[in-house]
Amino acid sequence: MELNSIEREIHIEASPDVVFEVISAPEHVRQWWPDEAAYEPTPGSSGDIVFGDRSAADTKVVALTVVEAEPPRRFAFRWVYDDAEATPENSLLVTFDLVPSGSGTLLRFSETGFRDKGWAPAELEQNYTEHVHGWDYFLPRLVTYVDRLVAAR
Repeated sequence: MELNSIEREIHIEASPDVVFEVISAPEHVRQWWPDEAAYEPTPGSSGDIVFGDRSAADTKVVALTVVEAEPPRRFAFRWVYDDAEATPENSLLVTFDLVPSGSGTLLRFSETGFRDKGWAPAELEQNYTEHVHGWDYFLPRLVTYVDRLVAAR
């Protein structure tokens, strides 16, 4: 097994403008992914996302740096790094490419860089598997959230 890249394609019944807003703006991102999100959706901006209650002992706070923000076609960020700055060698790269498709948008998702992190084989496999399960859970939530958002407009 390669264990370096996760890729998904999802069709969403909303315009690329709406989908871009939902994948990039923290107030929307926290509706389908983390419990908290604090960053500016502009290249070079750093912040964090939080899974759980920030005051709880088992809360996971993860640094995030926006790499690309090209409305309405691409949003990319680096995350899962412990150093002060995200680099290709110390972080994972998440990319959302948006392609108009009929009355909606084809979202092409990828997360890469697992092997570049230098994890031992067992740690690499564990992290990769956790991320596969995570995205398989959260990406459908993105679609559901967009559906609710579009219906309310």
